Amino acid sequence: MVLINITGDKEEVVNPAFVRHHPCLNVVYICTEDVECNGQIFAYSLGSNGVLTKISQVDAGGTSTCYLTIDRSHRNLLAVNYWDSTLVVVPLSPETGEFTGPIQSMYDPKQGMKMISAAKKNGGCNHSNNDESTISERQKDPHSHALVLDKFYGCVAYVPDLGKDLVREFLYDKEKGSIAMELNNLPSGLSTGKPDGPRYISFHPSYEIAYVVNELSSTVAVFSVDKVLLKDIALASKKQEPMDRFKNRSTLRLIQSVSTIPGAFPTKMNTCGRVCVHKSGNFVIVSNRGHESIAIFRVERKNGPRRGFLRQVGFFHTRGESPRHFQFDMSGQYLIVANQDSNTIAVFSFNLSTGEIKYTGNEYRVPSPNFVCSCPMVSDDYEEIEDDGVFFAEETMNETSFTGENSGTSPSSNNDEFLKAELIMARKKIAELEMRLSGMTAH
Repeated sequence: MVLINITGDKEEVVNPAFVRHHPCLNVVYICTEDVECNGQIFAYSLGSNGVLTKISQVDAGGTSTCYLTIDRSHRNLLAVNYWDSTLVVVPLSPETGEFTGPIQSMYDPKQGMKMISAAKKNGGCNHSNNDESTISERQKDPHSHALVLDKFYGCVAYVPDLGKDLVREFLYDKEKGSIAMELNNLPSGLSTGKPDGPRYISFHPSYEIAYVVNELSSTVAVFSVDKVLLKDIALASKKQEPMDRFKNRSTLRLIQSVSTIPGAFPTKMNTCGRVCVHKSGNFVIVSNRGHESIAIFRVERKNGPRRGFLRQVGFFHTRGESPRHFQFDMSGQYLIVANQDSNTIAVFSFNLSTGEIKYTGNEYRVPSPNFVCSCPMVSDDYEEIEDDGVFFAEETMNETSFTGENSGTSPSSNNDEFLKAELIMARKKIAELEMRLSGMTAH
């Protein structure tokens, strides 16, 4: 990998926190995280040499913007504002990836109530800590941390609420591009009386299973997904039927909870960063900040009641401090870890058969990296390029880093753009299926 630094105006892009690559275009979206001012969302075209060119910008409508999602039609971008917990929808051009207007829909889980806790700059606590006083303060308010649409129909938005230890289920109106109503919420863990702090949710690529990582309790909660209920919700929404009959009916059911750290390690000394399911579907991976490790679990694949359950593979040191985020390259064979507090990016090889990782010896110096985004390039003839770019969002300055050697340019706009985008998505699905098949063969 070759590291290329791209430096912009640090006064414009303050504390970039999350990067989302468009599924079918050479476009990336980056949001800024600021507790006092509204976040900004930037759209950049991605050049073949890694150069980012700003093509669009929009106000996020809330503070500490921390997560971005693109819906299945590629016509809307959904954003999460952590501090005030609001969820917003911004319209996109499916042809160019640019924003076609400001926020078209906003949902506030607080129902307009003011925040109880103060921001750190105004005497509040540091939300990175895990001591009792900090947890008590940060859990006085809701704090939405992510928004993931269900993988089957794209009609239910799952939002981990770190402040209230809940996973919220919202109806997403695909036609109107809006968060229509809150359908249900449920505990993100075993409800032991201790804080869980749900941070992210990730769906298994082929099973009706979802995994929620709890930042404060250092656990992964495994949920079964009710696909039948999701289908009923999707059909009723499409027909514009009254949706009240789905209130308080959850599409998730807790079936397992596993620790992400060794039993002898104090929970108060660790917070979890990210959870993801490997493309093969064979492994679930979590980062531990404090234990400074990547925890890897094997997914039970045999038919039966334990299908989708997790069993521990091991813990692997990240060669740095506070692994806030990590990402696989497009082959699924290399893991890139962002060690935020040691200012390093470490690269590991990933064993597709055993799930173990091994340090490659490659390390990059990057100031306060807090996000890694893998960006497959799309060429003029809409063939996906095998090499991929990897971006690192840095917390302290406007500098995004790109690794990998790519070729290709952004696709031109024409009337067949949407169909070609769908073709690219189909090719990606085929590639993912091939990856899973190879993983099952190796296993």
